[in-house]
Amino acid sequence: MIPITEQLAFDLTLGLYALGALIFLVYAVTEKASLVKWATRMVGTGFLAHTAGLVIRTITAQRLPFANMYEFIIFFAWGVILAYLLTQRKHPVPLLGTVVVPVAVLLLAAASMLNGTVRPLMPALQSYWLHSHVATAVLAYGAFGVSFGVGVLYLIRDAQPVALDSSGSGSTALAQGVSLLPSTATLDKLLYRVVAVGFVFLTLVLITGAVWAEQAWGTWWSWDPKETWALITWLIYAIFLHGRFTRGWQGRRTAWLSIVGFAAVIFTLFGVTWLMPGLHSYS
Repeated sequence: MIPITEQLAFDLTLGLYALGALIFLVYAVTEKASLVKWATRMVGTGFLAHTAGLVIRTITAQRLPFANMYEFIIFFAWGVILAYLLTQRKHPVPLLGTVVVPVAVLLLAAASMLNGTVRPLMPALQSYWLHSHVATAVLAYGAFGVSFGVGVLYLIRDAQPVALDSSGSGSTALAQGVSLLPSTATLDKLLYRVVAVGFVFLTLVLITGAVWAEQAWGTWWSWDPKETWALITWLIYAIFLHGRFTRGWQGRRTAWLSIVGFAAVIFTLFGVTWLMPGLHSYS
């Protein structure tokens, strides 16, 4: 059973995130700037409830909450919102909430369908290296969740000519949303910065995971399905950064790579766990 206080905290979190996402969507349609403040308040308050739920879980379990899929998905959603709020504070893009916040909503909705009973740590999970491994994974995946949102907005912004009629006035709902977005150059720079941050943490995920694996199973790398897909994800973002540095890749190509990379993140979390179980299967 999930403690009632924890359940209430996560139910409140889900409700506030969903309300914030809805307000952001209304903002995209109506262009009423006052809605951004309300949406941000909903998401910020939801994040506080989310953090409280994780703290309650930690106290109840007497360990950090990442021993099973339920806990990691909750933690992952927290990382997405943390990265989103930090990005908005430094590089505000109001419409980013219409893409990123629903990602957290879907993650929490998925977690609510899993068994959330508090269970003791398996022997393989009783390692301090696991703490670093999971913490860096949450930060990396959170950053990639934001880069996914920026990539989607870039593609929408880049499609502006298609959304305008010959007179230059907006002719579709897309045109309304485009008018609220910064330039493609600004979005492209933001995309690069967020991916670069996520890539650093993902590299640490692989390093700390290798050290943990050597302690738990006596081998640095076993080509376990989740290890393999984590490496594939790392390679996708490595291609993103390599292409930008050496070939000057920008625009739609890197936007699509950010979307493909996040799809790999989601598959590593859900697809590998359920379709290709291995050493990392702790459902």
